[in-house]
Amino acid sequence: MMFKKIAIVAGLGLALAATAEAQTPRKGGTIRMTAPYGSSFSSMDIHTTQRAQDEIFAKGLHRSLYFWDSAEGKPVPELAKEVTVSGGGLVYTFKLRDDAYFHHGRKMTADDVIWSFNRVMDGSKAYPGARFVRVIEGAAEVEKGQAKEISGLKKIDDFTLEMKLTEKVDPGFYFFTAITSIYPADEGAKEGFIQKPIGLGPFKFVEHVPGSRVVLERWDRFYKPGKPYADKLIVSTMGEAAARDVAFRNKEIDTSVLGPAQYVAYQADPNLKGTIVEVAEVFTRHMGMNPGFKPFADKRVRQAINHAIDTDLIISKLVKGKAYRATSWLPLTSTSPLYDKTMKPYAFDPAKAKQLLADAGYPTGFEFEWTTSQNESWGLPIVEAIIPMLDRVGIKVKVKQVETAVLAEVLRKGDFQAYVYSMATGPDPQAALKCFYSSTPQSACNYTTFKNADFDKMIDEAGQTDDAAKRVQLLQKANALLYDEAPVWFFNYNKAVMAVQPWLKGIQLNATELTHQNVEDLWVDETSPAK
Repeated sequence: MMFKKIAIVAGLGLALAATAEAQTPRKGGTIRMTAPYGSSFSSMDIHTTQRAQDEIFAKGLHRSLYFWDSAEGKPVPELAKEVTVSGGGLVYTFKLRDDAYFHHGRKMTADDVIWSFNRVMDGSKAYPGARFVRVIEGAAEVEKGQAKEISGLKKIDDFTLEMKLTEKVDPGFYFFTAITSIYPADEGAKEGFIQKPIGLGPFKFVEHVPGSRVVLERWDRFYKPGKPYADKLIVSTMGEAAARDVAFRNKEIDTSVLGPAQYVAYQADPNLKGTIVEVAEVFTRHMGMNPGFKPFADKRVRQAINHAIDTDLIISKLVKGKAYRATSWLPLTSTSPLYDKTMKPYAFDPAKAKQLLADAGYPTGFEFEWTTSQNESWGLPIVEAIIPMLDRVGIKVKVKQVETAVLAEVLRKGDFQAYVYSMATGPDPQAALKCFYSSTPQSACNYTTFKNADFDKMIDEAGQTDDAAKRVQLLQKANALLYDEAPVWFFNYNKAVMAVQPWLKGIQLNATELTHQNVEDLWVDETSPAK
């Protein structure tokens, strides 16, 4: 496969990881993680939400067909003992584990996988995981209501599943996140499931206190011998950076995502700088523009927005260098052959922005509404810094502020003129670019309802070719086309930074989202205040 290891910027994290490996994991204790991306969780039904916030607890509660191996920088089979490929690279046969027990005591079988994927493809519900399951033959027909079951999924026996794909892709990149978690078919359809979810993960559900925390406890029949190490996992919602800072300094939490201001402060503090782990994540921060709002339907207006904003100044002064400048959609840490080092980002050029606006028929500019959350790294502070820059070229901004959880729904429904957001753009470049494919629904990830026949053709050809070099070339061309069409303002690729208490061991430098940890591998030593 062309998909190489994801290069990571590890910083001090490598030292922490190496130290953890050198010690014998201790059994028992409580791991206290934070969910830093809002003041609540969206749902206990992980199929319904694509928010990074919700996957933090879901990594303990649920399991998907694959999981992300941060050390190797690739997805590896999780619920299958063996995977064989046939049919010219389109047919995958999974020998499923026969020792994976759901938290209500029943073994997982092929029926549960089939039921879960069919559920995700219910077109009336618009589940975000449909963007991944759609790669299975017949899934799109279920989504459109033309079929009841995905024809490309076939049960051979209780522990053998055949999956036929529509494209020559590695399904591992499509089925490792929590939004494709495997639910128990006998329980998942029940109304009470959302109140007390049942999974296959190392921890089982105890309670959800809305706006406060999710508590999970060790599942003794987890299929990895001796794991999890901890007895309990608590994930507390803590959207305010200042609150996380106080709690971390008071040793009340074990992990804390650092915003730009704290990143600088912790680096300068000799007592805290050793707690920092960092990684270049596969996330692209951006402002999306709705072509249904007339000015944004013109490419020249979208390009003008990119030229009118001094992006480097914002990254330097507001984001405090905790990011990498975005050129197009695919991030620095996407597969190394795909990132085009020769591509230069849009230059800060207000005069050019004004000329493009005049050419598009807006010589005096226009006004638009910009929907944003409070997020300090890509939300309201960024918008407020941009307002005078756009004003300089005649564009007026009305700010509409919403909660992060609300913002996710606003995007899926298309209820905006413009938005600012942080979106996963890896690890698989083909899957990431599919968010601009014309037939990808807005509810999945085509928030800007982008449509371009040339782009579609490149993505189609990349999905059918056996030639790895040709696939790289096609996807690079598709990424370059996005750069020119500018459906978004390309802001930055995230450098994720997290403070980790010295007693919490086994943290993985996960480039797909640093807060998403395979929690069965984490453990706390005897110095933890939470026994």
